Amino acid sequence: MRSMTRFSVLTLCLLWLAPLHAATCRDPAGFDTWLAGFKREAAAQGISPEAISALDGVTYDPSIISRDHGQHVFHQSFEQFAGRMVNSYRLHKGASLMKQYAGTFERIEQTYGVPAPIIVALWGLETDFGAVNGNTPTLRALATLAYDCRRTEKFQAELLDALRLIERGDLSPSAMRGAWAGELGQTQFMPSSYLKYAVDFGGGRNLIHSVPDVLASTANYLKGYGWQRGAGWNPGQPNFAVIKQWNAADVYSRTIAYFASKLAGEQ
Repeated sequence: MRSMTRFSVLTLCLLWLAPLHAATCRDPAGFDTWLAGFKREAAAQGISPEAISALDGVTYDPSIISRDHGQHVFHQSFEQFAGRMVNSYRLHKGASLMKQYAGTFERIEQTYGVPAPIIVALWGLETDFGAVNGNTPTLRALATLAYDCRRTEKFQAELLDALRLIERGDLSPSAMRGAWAGELGQTQFMPSSYLKYAVDFGGGRNLIHSVPDVLASTANYLKGYGWQRGAGWNPGQPNFAVIKQWNAADVYSRTIAYFASKLAGEQ
């Protein structure tokens, strides 16, 4: 019931913003006016003035829009994509990390039912095991995408959740740097997923710097989407549908499953 109420309020707020947005979203000159309106709506949602102040000075970034409108990576075949992404470095590094964090992975599997290979596969594919988290200011990226016409409601909701992360104390605004589309941390959670699935496994829900938090939160995400303990994850098996919830692109979801199977010694 609480989630339905929040959804209804958010929908009404976004509808309130729609007339102004429709007139300006193709024109960067209207961004500041839109942002001022967004701050008012964030306040109406009950977000604190301190958190909302994180938007002060945020500017429109046309390079974000160019990247959003020009994604071609998933036009590759599975063989091309998996052959490039599941390379010898990632396989050796992944196996090493499974040993290094064996105790953590054991606790995670006991708690969430998700085994190490699938978590490590996601970790490696998303950020090379935390080496390439991205350095784009998250609030700027989300505000730009929220202002754009293409996926307005999705990113307005994500921007609100980013402010809620600040309000909850998970991350400071300056620490919120990640991928160009607003993903955060070593397995690239959108703010909505961070807010819902991040767990404190020793680091205070810090998915940027705390490896145990990263690994456990990734498992919690998969469990939240229906991961079945002990079931398979390859195409046609029960947990492949959960992997598709992580990334709906068939080439990517199949690559996750393939990488995990290689780490598990199945292929």
